[in-house]
Amino acid sequence: MVTGIARQNVFAEKCEEVHTALDPTTRENLVTAMHGEAFAYVKYMLFAEQARKNGNKKLADLFEKTADVERFEHFAEEAHLLGLVRGDIENLADAIKGESYEIETMYVEFARKAKLAGDLAAAARFEEIRHDEIGHRAAFVAELSKFPA
Repeated sequence: MVTGIARQNVFAEKCEEVHTALDPTTRENLVTAMHGEAFAYVKYMLFAEQARKNGNKKLADLFEKTADVERFEHFAEEAHLLGLVRGDIENLADAIKGESYEIETMYVEFARKAKLAGDLAAAARFEEIRHDEIGHRAAFVAELSKFPA
């Protein structure tokens, strides 16, 4: 039985060039699936943390084991199919684009809508996170500037 990193390596070899020939609907479905797997990973890790606080080590271990499958197998395999990870310059450019969207559009709009709805704690949190994202983008831009033009 092949598991974990060994499984990822075998899978990566099989689908190295698949991402270039994917149907647009398949690509969209992969992105949707990856969002679900990433959310499940983080959620299960939080569940494990709570179970551990409650003294339920066995349940915490179950959540962590399942989370690892979601992240290190499911998400990773879908990312390989999609061709998500590229060279450092492309990865930085993609990160900057994502952070920029969060800073300039997503969190601005989320905070505005939360304020209108009277959800002031959520609005404040969205603004606080937006400012964190500004720092993330700046760090990525600084790293990108170290590469030759």
